[in-house]
Amino acid sequence: MTAAKYRLLILACNLLVALPALSQGTRKPSLPAYHAKAGVQCFDCHQEEKPTKKAVPSESCMTCHGDYPAMKASTKDVKPNPHSSHLGEIPCTECHRQHQPAVVKCLECHSGKFKFNIP
Repeated sequence: MTAAKYRLLILACNLLVALPALSQGTRKPSLPAYHAKAGVQCFDCHQEEKPTKKAVPSESCMTCHGDYPAMKASTKDVKPNPHSSHLGEIPCTECHRQHQPAVVKCLECHSGKFKFNIP
């Protein structure tokens, strides 16, 4: 193998190793399938051209999902109703985290007492 071919092979191998790392910086966080299928874009929730990692305000969620009374009505058959909390109106992102797994805020105090399937 000539020196030029050897250098070209080394360069090609380095590119193959570097490409996944380079794409990490530009990759968008994924959305759950139901939001992606609905055509939700980053700006729809974040209200910023270049979103940061700060929590989305509940008002953004309510644009599509309705206010707290509407959410309470839509989950009226869930026992206990997570949108009828004794703590009042909890920000949506306390439980619903679109780029991370959801959490059940209620279980911080009521560990093991309830079972919820949070989208």
